[in-house]
Amino acid sequence: MLGKLMRKKTAEPDRLLAEEIASVKSRHIPAHVAIIMDGNGRWAKKRNLPRIAGHHEGMKTVRKISRIASDMGIKVLTLYAFSTENWKRPKLEIDFLMKLPGEFLSTYLPELIEQNVKVEMIGNFELLPSHTKNSIQRAIDATAENDGMTLNFAMNYGSRLELIQCMQEIAKLAAEGKIDPSEIDESLIESHLMTSHLPEPDLLIRTSGEVRLSNFMLWQLAYAEFSFTDVLWPDFDEQCMVSEIKEFQTRVRRFGSVEGDGNT
Repeated sequence: MLGKLMRKKTAEPDRLLAEEIASVKSRHIPAHVAIIMDGNGRWAKKRNLPRIAGHHEGMKTVRKISRIASDMGIKVLTLYAFSTENWKRPKLEIDFLMKLPGEFLSTYLPELIEQNVKVEMIGNFELLPSHTKNSIQRAIDATAENDGMTLNFAMNYGSRLELIQCMQEIAKLAAEGKIDPSEIDESLIESHLMTSHLPEPDLLIRTSGEVRLSNFMLWQLAYAEFSFTDVLWPDFDEQCMVSEIKEFQTRVRRFGSVEGDGNT
């Protein structure tokens, strides 16, 4: 009897969530959602746990949010996993963070493959530890032929560095006489960004209550809708994600004009 009651309690939220997902999918879904995953440390501190415990719990949230994003039909999910500024953190914490991609991908890679998810990464790949690079590259190779949602990790990523590298590449082309400076326009710049093959984000979500971009996709987010939630990343569950997409669907995006794009 107790087992039946427990299954009933579990089934009811699952059914309601499935109904909400179906409702969300009947309206305009953002093609690209970018998330600044913030609040792992504060989540751990509230529980008198070490910061690394928060990061480990946050890894579980990555799985949940990746799965529901794929279920909702989001084409690209970019997760800000480690910034170029994060190297300033304590070595013990950095070492743990560099092991997380290996743990996450080794545990959930079969599931990602089953869901037809394609793993990609933006950021300075070469400066990562070899074990981190190996884990990420294995996942990229194993999912290269998948054509479902792209799960894009921003790892050792900083937007200012990305823009500097972009400008250097374009300046080199100009110095070699391959382009004229007058030919430099938005499309040329975008073609030299790390996200050149991806659509620009439609929605940026930042968890934990902080209201800043933290050097994340400064060019790409020019016309994205922003959402800042007080929920700490380890507590950001499927219902939170559905609510964020529903809120996005109420907005009218004008892109500088008078008329919107019809989200509402």
